[in-house]
Amino acid sequence: METATTDKLTAKDFSSDQEVRWCPGCGDYSILKQVQTILPDLGRPREEFVFISGIGCSSRFPYYMDTYGMHSIHGRATAVATGLKATRPDLSVWIVTGDGDSLSIGGNHFIHLLRRNPDVNVLLFNNQIYGLTKGQYSPTSEQGKVTKSTPMGSVDYPFNPIALSLGADATFVARTLDRDPKHQQNVIKKGYYHAGTSLIEIYQNCNVFNDGAFEVYTEKGTKKQNTLMMENGMPLLFGENNELGIKLDGFKPVIANLAETSINDIWVHDETDLVKATILSRFYDDPTVENHFPRPFGVFYVNNNKQTFNDLFNNQIDFAKKTYGAGDLDKLIAGKETWVVN
Repeated sequence: METATTDKLTAKDFSSDQEVRWCPGCGDYSILKQVQTILPDLGRPREEFVFISGIGCSSRFPYYMDTYGMHSIHGRATAVATGLKATRPDLSVWIVTGDGDSLSIGGNHFIHLLRRNPDVNVLLFNNQIYGLTKGQYSPTSEQGKVTKSTPMGSVDYPFNPIALSLGADATFVARTLDRDPKHQQNVIKKGYYHAGTSLIEIYQNCNVFNDGAFEVYTEKGTKKQNTLMMENGMPLLFGENNELGIKLDGFKPVIANLAETSINDIWVHDETDLVKATILSRFYDDPTVENHFPRPFGVFYVNNNKQTFNDLFNNQIDFAKKTYGAGDLDKLIAGKETWVVN
């Protein structure tokens, strides 16, 4: 990688010389493209970006970025990234992971990253399947999913990544789609500028093992009826001509037709409201509900009042240096109580 330059960077400057080896038609290509497109706008040299991944199709990402990076081990990219950001707070650290990598073997690391709140960006590729190992069901696969490992259909209840993240006290939680480039760029940029851990779930199509899993949210004929594009301070509307909206009956969401309901009664999205964000996170299709709720996309929740792990960590080190002076590692390891064995 070349040294830093003052010239305006382009998307091509962030593309490595490695052949991109995802299946033709994979949604990962779009995510790679959008990230490479927005990075020049952030005004930082390539040497300040680091992409860290675990194991899975998505985890090839660092090879295709002409930045620093690390292809780490299964489920542990979060731990590696936390350590890097703690020691090099000046770097922009990105975690690229999949639904299997982060929510199965990496589940504990994932929730503890979110509660600690280091200033890193998490791109969670969710294709609801294990793609790299050839099509087993994943923690986000729907009930009844028939795969090589569930030939009679999965009996597991799937994880809801957004609800899980909110429950772990994440400070920035959002969702976007691989097939909506502009929305994806906008959400990723918002996550970058957030001071703390940004969690962005990206619906990503695996056209080999789970093709069309999110088609209803991306195809022209069905998208407007099934997606709720959230904007802070704006009413929650959807439908072919935004003729439908969401209103609250107490804490119960209800679908309303604007032909019969005033726009003033429609729920106005507030990114800082954790309770309402939690309600939105549960907008999953329920076959027992007569009118299915649309799937929300955009920023669910932002908390700018929680200190980052980096600040807390480094402030403690500074305090210790000023109070106690230089440390003694051997003394620290030995502790206050030691025994000599003859």
